[in-house]
Amino acid sequence: MIDFHDLLHPSCARAGHRAASKKAALEHASEIIARAHPTLAPRRLLEGLLARERLGNTCLGDGVAIPHCRMPCDRPVAALLRLAVPLDFEAPDGQPVDLLFTLVVPDAEAQRHLDVLGALAQAFDLPSNRNMLRRAEDDAELRETLLRIVGRAAA
Repeated sequence: MIDFHDLLHPSCARAGHRAASKKAALEHASEIIARAHPTLAPRRLLEGLLARERLGNTCLGDGVAIPHCRMPCDRPVAALLRLAVPLDFEAPDGQPVDLLFTLVVPDAEAQRHLDVLGALAQAFDLPSNRNMLRRAEDDAELRETLLRIVGRAAA
């Protein structure tokens, strides 16, 4: 069972974040993850995320992307951004991205990495879930909405 309460620290959700580019959005996600988890360096996180993006696009479609990477850390951590202005993430469906769940998983936890990605893909698959996240008015509501969504999916 994946503990999304632990995975997504309360300070790592941002509703209405403004970013000028895909790289700027990933940089912001890296910075807020590093602030909540000081053993992680924001520059290394950004480099890991950009390297993973070069391997293949992490967009699910319908305005959702799950940039992710593995690196030395003690547990999986994440950030959730709802962008104020959707950005071109070169999604296969051509839709700009406004929901961005950034995930960092320890190097040795390949199965957990896949489990989290699968749970997120299932949660983001439903239009009603995406709409609830897009309507969240602030950071806390954004996080709580995601936790409710993944909690229902796991039940």
